[in-house]
Amino acid sequence: MFENNVYRRLYGWPIPFYYNNTRVFIAFAYDDLSKGKVATQSTTHPSTWMWLYKANYAVDRTITTCMRAKPIGKSSEYKTVWWEVDLGGEYHVYSVNILFKNYGGEENRQRGRFAGFSLYVSSNGSRDNSSLCYKDGPDLPPLNFTTTCITFGRYVTFYNERLDAVIYPKEYEVSDVVSELCEVIVKGCKTSGVYGENCDIRCPTNCKYNTCHIQTGACFGCKPGWMRLRCDIGCINGWYGANCEQQCSGHCRDNISCNHVTGQCDGGCVAGWRGAICDKECRNWTYGNNCVHNCSGNCLNDSTCNKQTGHCDRGCKPGYTNALCNERCFSGYFGNECEQTCSGHCLENRTCDRIDGTCSDGCQDGYMGKLCNDSCKVGYYGRNCSCVCPSYCKSCKPTDGTCTCYAGWMGPNCSIGCVWSYGEDCQYPCSKYCVDQTCNRFNGRCLSGCDSGYYGPKCDQKSASTSFFASKLSTVSSGILGVVVSTCVYGTTTVVIIIIRRKKSSVSSKNRSITKVSPYGEMENQQSGDSTYEELSL
Repeated sequence: MFENNVYRRLYGWPIPFYYNNTRVFIAFAYDDLSKGKVATQSTTHPSTWMWLYKANYAVDRTITTCMRAKPIGKSSEYKTVWWEVDLGGEYHVYSVNILFKNYGGEENRQRGRFAGFSLYVSSNGSRDNSSLCYKDGPDLPPLNFTTTCITFGRYVTFYNERLDAVIYPKEYEVSDVVSELCEVIVKGCKTSGVYGENCDIRCPTNCKYNTCHIQTGACFGCKPGWMRLRCDIGCINGWYGANCEQQCSGHCRDNISCNHVTGQCDGGCVAGWRGAICDKECRNWTYGNNCVHNCSGNCLNDSTCNKQTGHCDRGCKPGYTNALCNERCFSGYFGNECEQTCSGHCLENRTCDRIDGTCSDGCQDGYMGKLCNDSCKVGYYGRNCSCVCPSYCKSCKPTDGTCTCYAGWMGPNCSIGCVWSYGEDCQYPCSKYCVDQTCNRFNGRCLSGCDSGYYGPKCDQKSASTSFFASKLSTVSSGILGVVVSTCVYGTTTVVIIIIRRKKSSVSSKNRSITKVSPYGEMENQQSGDSTYEELSL
């Protein structure tokens, strides 16, 4: 009973039977993967009945029938032998149990023939180091051999050899080595994604390929984004993928870590980046979160905008302004950064071109040039400065040709000669002392002379003698008037006295009065003599 419990713990429910007087237990704790499957072998030992030693006898679960191959070794034609079973699909293998043929009293010989074998489990029947499950030696194996071989595969291969050039342990049989396998029992789970003795426990969800250790349930590897033995913990922040060995791009929006499985930025990319994992910069002329915005196309020298902000870091093309260069210049401004002012002289007060400041429809009267910021040259005016100023204009207004006239002319176009005036634009009147108030219209000289008492080219100067005579005449006139009055008073008095005296006096008095000097006579003498005043010619 105790022995059965031991086998039960090791193999599940054991089934004991006797093989050549030896008690044999076949464990059925895991699924039997090889029972009744197709088997092949390198050679088949000859017999009267060809079916007696065929390869399938090793998987028929009848221990009285065994496969047998032709002998190998020094005295044999063959040096190697192999037997293989196709499980019919790739399964999770736990162990391989081989019952090697035993003959009574020949156990050591049989063990010596069995010794040195190899077991391979593969997906394609290959026999290389990657598929090697077990290599026997140097001790002799038991004839009921079991080895744990936890792996995945479809083909289980038994292989042995006795090469001439190799020296084998002395216990090994090296001549007439016959391989006889009575049963090969491959244990494992037929159902994928399970583990445990009864193959009824699901592997952890995040095991790679949904497979795990057939005993413990530990994952052989994790699905991308998971780690630890049972793949139940996600990658730490900033890492993702298989074995959590890949680093996030660092460009996820809001500094959120990427998806620990795919590396994708589930919330999108920060400005300037694109792609599922935000590892690609925005293409030229795009910007912003996930690069969904287009640049304005107005950056200087057709350069692309900043892929994060959309700003034109080098500035704008002429005619555009603000950080994105997506606003045109305000009316009246043009050029780089819209810092230049239009001339203000475009035709009909239209605004200039926002890029180069040109007036596409032409200039206002009096201006020319692409920018309409050049006044007409001297002597020209009007639309495109195509009109010639009148010949008597000293200068004309470039807008409408209004003149400032040369001396002697007046009028809008300086075509009218001055009348009773002279100088530029006839702005000065002729002197009122010019005879007939006429003068030379260019310089103001009186043409017919001056009125009496004035002289000079423009008759604007008084004669000096006339001024002196007038002053003296006033003084003399006052004196004469006084003398006349006094004389008259005196004369009147004298006449009265004479009349009285004549009445009283004699003829002698008359004679005395004749010898006396008469005041009137004195005046007459003065009048007949030379005057102290000069005659004034007017």
